[in-house]
Amino acid sequence: MPQQSPSNPPPPPQWVIDLNSPPRPKTKYTNITNPPGYTEASSGKRTAASSKTPARKPPTTAETDVLKLKKSWEIALAPAKALPMNAIMMYMSGNTLQIFSIMMVFMLFKNPITGILTTNEVFRRFESEGTRKQLWVVKACYVLMNCVALALGVWKVNGMGLLPTTRSDWLAWETERQPLERVVFAFR
Repeated sequence: MPQQSPSNPPPPPQWVIDLNSPPRPKTKYTNITNPPGYTEASSGKRTAASSKTPARKPPTTAETDVLKLKKSWEIALAPAKALPMNAIMMYMSGNTLQIFSIMMVFMLFKNPITGILTTNEVFRRFESEGTRKQLWVVKACYVLMNCVALALGVWKVNGMGLLPTTRSDWLAWETERQPLERVVFAFR
């Protein structure tokens, strides 16, 4: 093996040369035929015909308003879409007082209350001159769906026995009954 002089560094490996050099252009005519259905235009290369297609025109304000209303309805109905999952989770967590069921009920009350309080902020990005009149119906539906979610939370709290719904729950405020008549027993 010949030794190299210190003035001539060793040549770089082949992979470095391949990495630094641009790829070789593919020839148009090869022995391999294109697969059925393959055309040069579909390969991702831009041809003169495909570059002449007109650019898409921007949407009109009416089209934008329609899209904003559709998206706002999706957001308004989102609490209703979560109701079946929440109902199954509440049913499966049981009616005993455990940390898991308490946390579930807390989240079941927190999310709808937060949603109701931030209704205007949620729909602010969809407001425009064309959608303002129709957006109040969407907001009302959103608030209604959050109220249904709150009702599910009330159902769960009642099932856990935490709502004072019986007379015995209010005994501290009951007064002693005073009889209207006195019964006097006379023994002779």
